[in-house]
This record gives sequence, structure tokens and C-alpha cells, in this order.
Amino acid sequence: MLNRSLALPAALVCAATLGGCGLVPGTGSDTHTVRIWLMQDSVSEEFLERFTTAYEKDHPSVDLEVTFQEWTGIGKKITTVLGSDSAPDVIEVGNTQVAQYAQSDGLLDLTLESVRDLGNEEWLPGLAEPGSIDGSQYGIPWYAANRVVIYNKDLFAEAGIKVPPKTRTEWLEVSERLDVGGNQGIYLSGQDWYTLAGFIWDEGGELAVERGSGWEGTLHTPAALRGMEFYKKLQSHGNGPRNADEMTPPQADVFAEGTVAQMIAIPGAATVIEKANPALKGKLGYFPVPGKTSSVPGSVFTGGSDLIVPENARERAAGVEVVKALASEQWQRDLARTMNYVPNKTTLADVIEGEESTAAMAAGAAQGRATPNSPQWADVEADNPIKPYMTAVLQGADPARAARAASKRITLGLLP
Repeated sequence: MLNRSLALPAALVCAATLGGCGLVPGTGSDTHTVRIWLMQDSVSEEFLERFTTAYEKDHPSVDLEVTFQEWTGIGKKITTVLGSDSAPDVIEVGNTQVAQYAQSDGLLDLTLESVRDLGNEEWLPGLAEPGSIDGSQYGIPWYAANRVVIYNKDLFAEAGIKVPPKTRTEWLEVSERLDVGGNQGIYLSGQDWYTLAGFIWDEGGELAVERGSGWEGTLHTPAALRGMEFYKKLQSHGNGPRNADEMTPPQADVFAEGTVAQMIAIPGAATVIEKANPALKGKLGYFPVPGKTSSVPGSVFTGGSDLIVPENARERAAGVEVVKALASEQWQRDLARTMNYVPNKTTLADVIEGEESTAAMAAGAAQGRATPNSPQWADVEADNPIKPYMTAVLQGADPARAARAASKRITLGLLP
């Protein structure tokens, strides 16, 4: 799902022309009304009007009725409706929520459609993998957003840095050069565990792995420990709090003070920065999180949405056709341009070329990953043992011992 710390697009207004929060269904005995739940702010009014008008023109016997839902409390709401006889026909869900809903046996298996019509071999891994459960595709990738490095061009210029770093080694060197005087080379909070996950994945490690019929936390493995070691080195080139996440205080507000050279966030954070400090407008740059080599960007957590069809949907077949349209190249290109999202396929990255921020995001998205695909992962995040583990290591605790304790808590949290 979109990380709770990731800023969503500007507020979407459910205009009267759209029938409040739904499109006015057509009339006539042969008309099929496809009910769609989308998440608040996921698309603009203009995009929705374009899609609806075009789709209903091409499918004269179909009316689309769209209702917007709030992210808060959506998990319980969807789980409840999947077990009822009043489920909508299409639902937008967070990419990491699919496993939770599939566990209820309330989702339609969309494997055939994904292979035959949608070109699943080109999907972003961070969207496709969470939607696949036991070899069946229940969630169809819709859009993605992931972290990049936002940097202050003036501070880079003052330090004589003309080209953003492309490898981890270069990144550490650049961050150290920028960490001078009253400036911070990078503002990285001690509990930004999504960023840590990317470093762990780059080292070949995992947060947890499935063994037999259960899951096991793996922060204590050599690969995961190497990821944490790199995080500690990078974090040392700034004054980010070791015992708080990126929202305490909000890192965009800290960056807006003008003395921070870099931060890791989705590009939308730039809007917050520029609003807080208009003097920084036009002075922000973007580059993908660097990888271990210059040929491949670093791994990043991919937030975004998948589309699902409930098994008990009244207009199930028509709902599948709507999903296929929304996931098609035509509407993926439109959505990416309209909302500055990363399209669902790596082959569509050209649609956001020329936009520095979204191009950096798309480059990183090709190395996108998601959290462990377990229905219980939401429970792990609620108690989140990764955050105190990170703080303990940054404050000098033995990494192996702290990691083993955190892995044990993850394993317990993933028990069915």
C-alpha cells in the first residue's frame, strides 16, 4: 500500500457533475452498472471524466458508478464487503494489501486475463509480486510511487559536486563532503525502515522469508546486517534523530530550512518543501537511490495500488473488462501524465521522460520491491520491531544480537 508517510496528490473533489461521489448510472433494462471503489485522491476529477466518457462510449451498455473511499479503516471495510452479497465490482487496494484480502477467498483469480491481455511479464515487480498469491494473480498493477533522493542544488554546487552519485560508494563520499559547517550531508531519520529495506534487498537479504508453511524474520542474516551497516554509515552524515521515523519531525520541514543537502522521499515531498520555503523553488534536484554499481539503481520499496475484482461481484465479467482498460497502455500513459505516477510497466517509462522527478522515480521503480507477501504482515507493521532494532544499532548496540531479537518478533508476528 502507499506508505502512510508518502504524500498523496492534491485533494480530489467529488464534483456534482460526477453525481456527488459516483457517476450517475444510465437507465434501460439492458444497461449494466459497474460499481467501482477508488481511494480518495488516487485520481483527479479530469482523469476520471476522460476515462468514464471514453469507456461508456465504447461500451454503450455499461455505466460506471465510482465511489471514493478513505484509506483510514479501509482494510476492515473491504474485508467485510468481500464476505457480503453487496461487494462492488472493482476495488482499488494498496499493493501490499492483496494477500490480506486473498486469504478470505473473496477475490477473483485474474491469472488468465493478466497473461493473455495485459502483458504481465513487463509489470513492475513491486506491484505485480504482492498481487500474486500461490501462483495466482489476484491484483492487477495500476500505478506506483517510490522514493528518490531529493537534493538542494545550491548546496551541491557550493561543495563542487556537479553530478549526482550513481553508486553507494560515491553516495557516501558525496554525503560526507556535504556534511560541513552548519549543513547536513543528508537528513535520514533513524527509523526509516522502508529505506533500510532497500539496502537489505540490494545486499541479497530479506525482511522475512517463507519456509514451509510459515514465515521467518531474517534481519539477522549476513546480507541484512550489511544493509543495516550501510544505513548507519549514511545516517551518520546528518543529524537525523536516531530514535524517530521520518515523520517525527516531518523531514520535509527540516529540509525546507535550507541547510540539508539530501533527503529520501517520494518526489511529492518537494511540494511541501517549496510551500514551507518558497526560496527553494526551482532549486531542488532528484536522482534515484544509488545502487551498489552504476549500472543499476538501488532497490526501493514500491508503494502504489492494484485493482481487484471480488468473487461475489454482481457484474464480475464487466468489472474484469474495466480493470483491463484501466491497466491498459492508453490509460496508463494518461494516468502517469496526469498524476505524475510511475506506470505499471517498465516499458512505459518513456511517458514521464523529461520530468526530472518522475524520471528518477521511474528509474528506481524498475528495482522496486514490496514487503513480505504474508496476510499477517500488516500485524507486524502495527507492532513494527524493525524501528527499535534500527535505533538500537544506531545507538551502539551489537547489530547481530539486536537483529536476532527483531527477527524473532517478526517471526512471531507472522504466525497465522
